[in-house]
Amino acid sequence: MRGLPLGLLLFILAPIAEIWLMIDIGSVIGAGWTVLAIIATAVIGASLVRYQGLGVYTRMNLSVSRGELPAMEMIEGLSLFISGILLLTPGFITDAMGFLLLIPPLRRRFALNILKRFFIIPNGIKPGSDGDPRVDPKTIEGEFRRIDK
Repeated sequence: MRGLPLGLLLFILAPIAEIWLMIDIGSVIGAGWTVLAIIATAVIGASLVRYQGLGVYTRMNLSVSRGELPAMEMIEGLSLFISGILLLTPGFITDAMGFLLLIPPLRRRFALNILKRFFIIPNGIKPGSDGDPRVDPKTIEGEFRRIDK
């Protein structure tokens, strides 16, 4: 319930800010150029999302074929999906946020922060690596065979 007022506030203020900025830019460059700029950013953004999405899809398939979990690629794909939504939404603020997610180093940093926050121990140590407090140092690996009588 606590996130509802913030979400509602963003839901109301974001379109107001977008409309205000479009009117402000339209008064400087003209309404036709403003509409053309909004359409151009949507078309360019959609093609960039498609191109980068194919790259992420290829890297994800390579990770799976190596037997690895493609966690980073999955979050990058989600980031590209969000970027595409932002770029197709009319407005300059959403376009700026969408284009920021199209920059690979920023997108990877965003994905890495998501992974660290939700799937990796807070101090950055991956589960199973040296220094992992969840791994018992007295664990002995071996094989066993169950013999039913």
